[in-house]
Order: sequence, then structure tokens, then C-alpha cells
Amino acid sequence: MTQDTSNVTAQASGPKRVLTGITTTGTPHLGNYVGAIRPAIEASREDANESFYFLADYHALIKCQDPAAVQQSTKEIAATWLALGLDTSKAVFYRQSNIPQITELCWILSCICAKGLMNRAHAYKASVDANMAEGEDADKAITMGLFSYPVLMAADILMFGASHVPVGKDQIQHVEMARDMAQRFNHIYGNHSSILTLPDYVVDEHVAVLQGLDGRKMSKSYGNTIPLFLPEKQLKKHINKIKTNLLEPGEAKDPDSSTVFQIWQAFATADQTAAMRQAFAEGIAWGEAKKQLFELINAELAEARERYHDLMERPQDIEEQLQAGAAKARAISEPLMAEVRQAVGIARLL
Repeated sequence: MTQDTSNVTAQASGPKRVLTGITTTGTPHLGNYVGAIRPAIEASREDANESFYFLADYHALIKCQDPAAVQQSTKEIAATWLALGLDTSKAVFYRQSNIPQITELCWILSCICAKGLMNRAHAYKASVDANMAEGEDADKAITMGLFSYPVLMAADILMFGASHVPVGKDQIQHVEMARDMAQRFNHIYGNHSSILTLPDYVVDEHVAVLQGLDGRKMSKSYGNTIPLFLPEKQLKKHINKIKTNLLEPGEAKDPDSSTVFQIWQAFATADQTAAMRQAFAEGIAWGEAKKQLFELINAELAEARERYHDLMERPQDIEEQLQAGAAKARAISEPLMAEVRQAVGIARLL
């Protein structure tokens, strides 16, 4: 992803190997597009980057036990990235579950990862706090998948020697944990060498976090999203649902507190943004502002939407792309896993 490298914990030399995972739960929405997919695809076109993008279907099982939903989300997300122009000849695009070395590495990391480190994981602590607040047992409904999620994420990262991992601020801790596990593994088994690459997190302060229909962060958990590839009529309906205040046409409106303007800014050029800011000052009607927002978004997504719906009718073509990506990924994971096995003493007897 295109990132502000001033936020990287330590600069790695040479080409950047950038890795991003996409959990296969739900349908991609405008927030996913602006915050992750669009900048990632742009970054994959840079020759200085080695880009790895994977569908995190094992991670999806932590939150979703509906097999049909996981399968459908996998298809939708893969089709979305391909429709938006991801060049799989330049990027490694694969399904997590097609790389068995990831789960094998996950177990080995589990054997060196301190339980105390997992106790401090934000997601686990938040679940415990929620249970305690409701007077329930601290670990009610908390699975080992949720508890050990950071170990699987560490395996995802370390398996491919990622040097840069683009994350939101809430995910920084997981990359730091992956770094801790890599250091510990290298200390125990490295014999003065670094078998596992220490990753750096990268946070781009300039990537937009879109507001949803109700003004809160656009999120599937809030049910306030605008799905990315809605048909035109449905897209217009969703945009018309965006919460606004009661100011009448002709009354000046504050763009900086407006969800309509915030989404506009994520899709508009600098000149278009300045023009809409002026229109707000002059009292543009909410209906007109939403109409222009629909036209702006629809113009950017129309061609990709056609490609998306075409791909959704050809799941075998999506599968071929994922299998080709998995083959490229395994060409890296298999030799590294062989080295890891040798290091820990799981090897052929000679």
C-alpha cells in the first residue's frame, strides 16, 4: 500500500516486500476501497515493491461460522480486487488456506510465544472487558481462535519475509508481536543467523477512514456501509440515506462535519474538493450535494462494476487466479518452512 514511511519503526534496505491480508467476511464497501484496496493496488504497480495480498479465510472463521458466507465473501473480495485492476503478474495474490506452511509455522510460533503476550492483545482484552462489564465469566464465548489470532497473523507475515506491513493504528500491536516472535525464534534457533525477517509496521496518516450512513466509521459491524459495487439505482438510494442536518437550501453548511463532504473528498480531485467546499459555503441543498456525490462515485466505479459482475459469473476464472498466486506463494513458503523445520529439529534422519 502507498504509505507514509516516516511511520515505519525501522527502515529496511533494498526492495520493500509489502504484505496485506483481507479477511473474508462480508461484502467490500466504499470504506474498504478508499482505505485499503485503492492504495494497495496503486502501490503494487511500483517496481520498488514486492506486493503480497491474501484472502485471510482462516481468520474469517474466528468471527463467522457460516460456511456459505465465508465462501461467498471469498468470491466477492477476490473479484473486487481483480475488477479494480490488480495485476497478478506483478503481485502475489493468494488464499491463505492454500498455503499449508502458514498453519505449520503458526504452531511452531505458538510453542515459543508467551501466553502473557497474548493476554495483552487488544481484541482479547476488549472481549474480556465486555464480559466483565456484563457480569459474565471473563472468558465467556472467547475461542482459542480469538485468543491466538496474533500468532496466526505473525505466521502470515513471517512466512513471506514481509519487510513492510500496512496497518491501521489498531493493528500496530499485532505487527509488533510478530516482530517479537521472530526475534525469539531467531534467538532460540537461529544459530547466529536470522531465519525469520523482522517486519516493520507502516501507518499512512493520509489514508481516509470513511464515515458511514450514520456518521460513524463505515463498518460492517455498525451496519452503516455502502457496498462497493451496488447497481446504480441502489447506490443512489444508499447515498440518499446518508445522515445530514436540517439546514435548508441557501443556508451555509459546514463541510468538515458533513459525511457527504467527507466521502466526496475521498473520491474528488483537489479542484473538485475546493468547488464543493465553496458550494457548501453558498448553501447547496443536501439533495443536490448527494446527487453530485452519486455521480462522482458512479463515474469512478462504473467500469470496474461491470468487470466485477462479469467475474462473479465466472468463479472458475477467479479460482485459477488464486491457484496461480498460491503456486507463487508456495515457491517462497516451502523452502522457508524447510529451513524452519531443520532449525527446530524436525527433519529427515540421516
